[in-house]
Amino acid sequence: MFEKILIANRGEIALRIQRACREMGIKTVAVHSEADAEAKYVKLADESVCIGPAQSTLSYLNIPAIISAAEVTDAEAIHPGYGFLSENADFAERVEQSGFVFIGPRPETIRLMGDKVSAKDAMKASGVPCVPGSEGALPEDSDEVIRIAKDIGYPVIIKAAGGGGGRGMRVVHTEAALLNAVSMTKNEAQTAFGNPMVYMEKFLENPRHIEIQILADEHGNAAFLGERDCSMQRRHQKIIEEAPAPGLDPKLRDKIGERCAEACRKIGYRGAGTFEFLYENGEFFFIEMNTRVQVEHPVTELITGIDIVQEQVRIAAGEKLSFRQKDVKLKGHAIECRINAEDPYTFVPSPGRITVYHVPGGPGIRVDSHVYQNYVVPQYYDSMVGKLIAYGATRDQAIARMKTALSEMVVEGIKTNVPLHQDLMRDTAFVQGGTSIHYLEHKLAAAKKAQ
Repeated sequence: MFEKILIANRGEIALRIQRACREMGIKTVAVHSEADAEAKYVKLADESVCIGPAQSTLSYLNIPAIISAAEVTDAEAIHPGYGFLSENADFAERVEQSGFVFIGPRPETIRLMGDKVSAKDAMKASGVPCVPGSEGALPEDSDEVIRIAKDIGYPVIIKAAGGGGGRGMRVVHTEAALLNAVSMTKNEAQTAFGNPMVYMEKFLENPRHIEIQILADEHGNAAFLGERDCSMQRRHQKIIEEAPAPGLDPKLRDKIGERCAEACRKIGYRGAGTFEFLYENGEFFFIEMNTRVQVEHPVTELITGIDIVQEQVRIAAGEKLSFRQKDVKLKGHAIECRINAEDPYTFVPSPGRITVYHVPGGPGIRVDSHVYQNYVVPQYYDSMVGKLIAYGATRDQAIARMKTALSEMVVEGIKTNVPLHQDLMRDTAFVQGGTSIHYLEHKLAAAKKAQ
């Protein structure tokens, strides 16, 4: 087992990884930008290293600075968290070439799954169902592009092969708009991702977003830890996540979960990963795989009792999974609300000093957050300041506990989206369960129109 791990991230995930390491008796190194010098996880780390100015391009995305920090502190492994460099194959490669262990998949696996076209091909070969679409990247021949769209059937969606985070995609409803949409998405993909390749898929009108959590070691063992429903989204960004997915047939979950685990065995996957699917009319369609720990991993931890971050560390150290598939039992229900520093209805970011901060407690309540009273939320990074998670024996109990927790949560000095979460916990369609990925945007648009 490692004696010292460098955490190449910031915010709540840096603190989450640090806590997992401390519990395992592993020392931690916190790297930070100048803007994060007073962060809680920096103060709690065994060692800390400033790796650059506030801008992430000069600090959290600065590969040489992170490698140097690992060298001067004699760290043995680097945990990338999520976001930033977590799915950057070049970073994983540099980490390993520099003599450190990358706590995540092998660089070649990250590359395979990071390209949406090769990922889809790999999944098809493993029997994982995919959305009907083009065979690989779209050709240059306009007539052929039009033919592919006709075969798939409108509406279609054009996606960047190297895309992610909701960027590099366009929905097309008619043949007249097709070629222009392809051209615009190619240009956007080249600018944003340095890769102009795009592909085409059937656009599902009213799907849910359901994902399967997996863990796999380098000894050929792989297991799935149930599923999460992440359909409550705005602009492809998740707002609320829950596990298990309401109303999903357990037999169907087991069938798709086993296919995901088998796909991991086939591609030699190592570490934690998430298979993301669109789910409509009882069918799963693979969209992408995240080769890292997810923001919403706590809901799976609460219903399985498995510490996903500690498993990541053990796997990276060469150990076998500490459990088998038959040991995975889903118990109860968990819901996570992402707490963002933003206006709850205009979504304008709200950085600044937190003057009053009180977090809720009680049975089944977990708060993953790095902030505290007098903490200054920087303007340079993602607006998420924490995650509020409620666990109950049933979904109804989890919702009831979340309502209570949200009513107890006090954050002053900045705006947060807590009022939006309170509204959603009372929303009839959410309480019933099974809303589509378009539900929240339609709800917000209707509310705006009514003003």
